[in-house]
Amino acid sequence: MHDHPFVSEAHEGKPWFEWLVAGVTGIAVVVAFLGYAMAATVIISVAAIVTGLLRLVLRDRSPWKVRSVAFDSFIGIALGVGLLFTYFLPML
Repeated sequence: MHDHPFVSEAHEGKPWFEWLVAGVTGIAVVVAFLGYAMAATVIISVAAIVTGLLRLVLRDRSPWKVRSVAFDSFIGIALGVGLLFTYFLPML
């Protein structure tokens, strides 16, 4: 019976951590609005990588949960690295 995915909020992430990530995203938006695109990109990238690594290391105890450990970790780390790669590649 535990083969189906959970859909209740009891198995999702912690609201305080989700608000923290939202706050970091808000800071990145303000930084970008002020004209610092590189800094905003780095902020979002680091936040994505940290949430991905946190989910990978803490697994079910992680405060950041969206789907499975593999999905959350891959998406977070790949998004962070991909954003950095996409931003800095043209400069090379």
